[in-house]
Amino acid sequence: MLRFVACFLLVLAATATMAQPTPPTSLNATLDGYEYPYRVRYLPLTLEGQRVRMAYMDVAATGQPNGRTVVLLHGKNFFGAYWRETIKALSGAGFRVVVPDQVGFGKSDKPDIHYSFHQLALNTRRLLDTLGVRKAVVVGHSMGGMLATRFALMYPQVTERLVLENPIGLEDYRLGVPFQPIAQAEATERKSTEESIRKYHATYYPHGYPQAHDEWLLPVVAQTRHPDFPKVARANALTFDMIYQQPVSYEFGRVQVPTLLIIGQDDRTVVGKGLIKDPAVVAQLGQYPELGQRTAAHMKGSKLVALKGIGHIPHLEATPQFLTALLAFVK
Repeated sequence: MLRFVACFLLVLAATATMAQPTPPTSLNATLDGYEYPYRVRYLPLTLEGQRVRMAYMDVAATGQPNGRTVVLLHGKNFFGAYWRETIKALSGAGFRVVVPDQVGFGKSDKPDIHYSFHQLALNTRRLLDTLGVRKAVVVGHSMGGMLATRFALMYPQVTERLVLENPIGLEDYRLGVPFQPIAQAEATERKSTEESIRKYHATYYPHGYPQAHDEWLLPVVAQTRHPDFPKVARANALTFDMIYQQPVSYEFGRVQVPTLLIIGQDDRTVVGKGLIKDPAVVAQLGQYPELGQRTAAHMKGSKLVALKGIGHIPHLEATPQFLTALLAFVK
């Protein structure tokens, strides 16, 4: 316990003193020129006849190695780098930490293919096989929570434990969000500006947008200013459709591994909320306190940690509370 507290305090101290460079004002589809907190490597894949690269960080334990691995899966509007402080805490606690950018996100390629959680899970399994990882704790935030759930369902023998941090997909969005064709979604994505992106990211923080979040917002904004942006917009539209068309909410009862849900209670995220015209429908969706309890009830032996006053990204907004819950569960 004393060792855990010491590592934890080191994490917080480093977080407070670390000055982050401002990203370039223009970034291409794979964020070339934007530095991640740890070395980035690439896994070659062939998807639908296209050769693509899947970026990932593979961080060795900095504390006494415990022989275990944690996989961190990012959300839709993010990339692996935003797990920096979580990586630091886990590696300090003795874990090897693998952090992929899923194909279609971050530094990975953005092919025009049919995106599915099954395929992303398979890509992640191939990465772990390549790295010689036979079993791992799988942690997913937001969209990463949907992917982590699919991974645990497909590969229970590889999933040591499952952690879901404010996952989207706790409900079936098709029941309240109107369908939009991919072309419509792509046209909307192409119109993205710094103002529109800021407005959306602000919804992650119901009690006020913190200036520190610009570190994760500005790289996304920089992509809108690059000639590659149509490729990014296309991938964003295709992965929105993946989330909409491929719910996992009906399958939580099938998860057979120990699971922790960390739920910021003030989160009201709904994928496609802007498409809903009826305020009454909007009010019924995204009720994370209720959704978290319902999901935990469906998952045998699961544990729910409710973080009061916290929004969609506990590992950024409430880092100490998040890390305390995470490390206690995975130790």
